[in-house]
Amino acid sequence: MSAIAETQPAVETAFAGPILELRKLEKRYTGTHALKPADLAFETGEVHAIVGENGAGKSTLIKLLTGVTPRTAGEIIWKGVPTDLSTPNEAIALGINAVHQEVVLCPHLTVAANIFLGDEKTSPGGLLRDRAMVRDAQRILVDLGFALPAGALLSTLTIGQQQLIATARAATRGTRFLIFDEPTAYLTRQEAAQLFALIRRLKAQGVTVVYISHRMEEIFELADRVSVLRDGTLVGTRRVSETSDAELIGLMINRSIEQVYHKDPFTPGAAILETRNLSGRGFRDVSLTVREGEIVGLYGLIGAGRSEFVMGVYGREPTTGGEVLWGDRPVSVRSERDAIALGMALAPESRRDQGLCLNLGVGHNLNLPVFDRLTRGLTISGRRERAAADKQIADLRIKTASRNALALSLSGGNQQKIVIGKWLNHGAKLFIFDEPTVGVDVGTKAEIYRLFGALLAKGAGILLVSSYLPEVYELADRLHVFRGGRQIASHGHKAASHEQILTEAIGV
Repeated sequence: MSAIAETQPAVETAFAGPILELRKLEKRYTGTHALKPADLAFETGEVHAIVGENGAGKSTLIKLLTGVTPRTAGEIIWKGVPTDLSTPNEAIALGINAVHQEVVLCPHLTVAANIFLGDEKTSPGGLLRDRAMVRDAQRILVDLGFALPAGALLSTLTIGQQQLIATARAATRGTRFLIFDEPTAYLTRQEAAQLFALIRRLKAQGVTVVYISHRMEEIFELADRVSVLRDGTLVGTRRVSETSDAELIGLMINRSIEQVYHKDPFTPGAAILETRNLSGRGFRDVSLTVREGEIVGLYGLIGAGRSEFVMGVYGREPTTGGEVLWGDRPVSVRSERDAIALGMALAPESRRDQGLCLNLGVGHNLNLPVFDRLTRGLTISGRRERAAADKQIADLRIKTASRNALALSLSGGNQQKIVIGKWLNHGAKLFIFDEPTVGVDVGTKAEIYRLFGALLAKGAGILLVSSYLPEVYELADRLHVFRGGRQIASHGHKAASHEQILTEAIGV
């Protein structure tokens, strides 16, 4: 018997109705109707997707289903019986677990200790049986198809690998109802394939999976049914086989898919940046040009060398060969300070770790690159500081209680708008966006793409790094494909098919 099978109950057939049912479920906060009365049933052994913009009510629904927050009104029915579901422990006891987008484990403990957290193996004397936990955790990981070391500290793993550990922990706790919140945001293609295989396996064992994602292709690959939330209202449930991404996007944002990827045509101007055979750690011999009014896309799988290349261009990592030209003159970019002085701006892949000061206010983050312009003598002008922040909040439609609200308190999409907004204040000429829409809903994507258009109209150029092919395919005027640290191919706007580009990126 497998390690997972030992921890999972047999497929349940006695109860024929929905495993979990919501009846007029509702949640109000002071001044906010976060979830309006909702009726929804989840069937045993189905993958049920939940989609919607940031702020649509998805996070509220997760908190209600996992006992994190009490409901205002309505009923939750578990296997035909009303339940309070008022605490996380009650949810876990029923078999309800969640794997969150932001990993909530203990980085200072081993992988094994995290998997068995709260269910540690101990000797009769009360001592931890570390070796036994590592051995059993390794069996679990192998059985799941996760090639990860059970004895390693969690902090030594990538964010994506930590996400798989959180999944392994949830899958071994007698789970009957498992919620995934944006599970592939930080996973490689191989890791995502491992996760999808596990989800199908859990489904076959009768586990109900609730799958929350902004990536439409994942919904159509995995889900049986999909429910759409908009502004706290459940606006519809569809069988995946009977709907389309265009219909779902229309339900979510009242806009067409063409409006999401809308891009005004611009005639490219003079060259802003040119690299000639640029090489560095993780990439080599990359030659490309970014012109005024132009989006240059860099596509490839995670680890293909795209991010390493732009870090070299931006001076965050040293280059070892080749040449960088700014306009028509060679330049040496040895540091981020050099890049900023030239007129480069970087919105990094990890906005939380590299792009924001989470414990500072929204206004402070927006003004970080331009405080020197807001000073009078030796002091910062409070009036000018407030005016600059308020303008960006209004122009970018940042949803925040005030300019003083901590960046930590905002949704992922609004945090990304802050990262972009601070460089709009700066007035850079070349904007480097590394995975700008990871974890961002469709409506916010459309707003970010609108900002791209505003930058291009002012004569800026954009280097767009993305592992999401529809994004670079639809937006890039010139698309460069990376694999194994090399620039494998280059294409004009929509000059190659999706299949050709994927084949070049994968190398098959």
